[in-house]
Amino acid sequence: MAIILGIESSCDETSASVCINGKVTNNDIATQDIHEQYGGVVPELASREHQRNIVPIVTHVLENAQISLSDVDAIAYTRGPGLLGALLVGSSFAKSMALTLDIPTIPVHHMKAHVLAHFIDEPKPKFPFICLTVSGGHTQLLRVNSATEMIILGQTKDDAVGEAFDKSAKLLGLPYPGGPMIDKLASEGDPGKFEFSKSEVPALDYSFSGIKTSILYFLRKEVQRNENFVNENLNDLAASIQFTLIEMLMAKLKLAAKQEGINQIAIAGGVSANLGLRSRLADESKINNWEIFIPDFQYCTDNAGMIAISGHFLYENGQFGLLSDSPQPRMPF
Repeated sequence: MAIILGIESSCDETSASVCINGKVTNNDIATQDIHEQYGGVVPELASREHQRNIVPIVTHVLENAQISLSDVDAIAYTRGPGLLGALLVGSSFAKSMALTLDIPTIPVHHMKAHVLAHFIDEPKPKFPFICLTVSGGHTQLLRVNSATEMIILGQTKDDAVGEAFDKSAKLLGLPYPGGPMIDKLASEGDPGKFEFSKSEVPALDYSFSGIKTSILYFLRKEVQRNENFVNENLNDLAASIQFTLIEMLMAKLKLAAKQEGINQIAIAGGVSANLGLRSRLADESKINNWEIFIPDFQYCTDNAGMIAISGHFLYENGQFGLLSDSPQPRMPF
């Protein structure tokens, strides 16, 4: 039986989790509210908050799991991608603790961990499966052959879909983080009210820079005619923007499933918490005879549960790190 302590600090959530023999027992997250006043994550402030939170949250998660430090067999931590300063806090803490306890470290790729979040709770997908990973910094279509073998079928050529949500929300005057606000407003709006142009990208890749430009020019034109246009049409604008972004995601996902001949379909990452995306995926599953998998809400955003379960698989595979491993903000997949 292996006990893995997982630590996540890639952006603005400090999180710790314990995985005992492949079962995540608890997952604690300290969210940093300080960034709201700046309309986005401030890297230096994020690093300081991680330093403030990491000891209390690790202590708390161990107490809740009713284990002591001496029971831990390995420490898994996020090596990248992410903010350099934030990654440094988590990786330095993990390596220092591992050195003191004379146990191995397990560096984890943040985006691969999002995929493996599907193995925390039932139901779990069977290999191989297609996973659409959607977050603030990444949009990828993956063929997942095993816990340690994932093949990129397509990915964004510029912005991620999470950025498109947040920047569109900013254009609408919504507070940070804007993605969840658009999702909330969209439920009360008409998704067919407004149309926005979508970038045409070959194969299974994505591009979200064009739609942001389309939204910007559309709003600029309409506001010149009526300065109250956004407020008067806020719900419909949110619904139309969300509908367009989800359409772009689903078009390539359907193509990937057909191309690979796979009906096990999963979504992961922060944007997988979007209710509109979840609803659309459920609808498509009925049409295309898919078996779909979506993590619990707490495992969609950045969390240590996914780092701990990733550590479990890597531990079983004998893939350990070195104390000389440095954080990689742009860690290759």
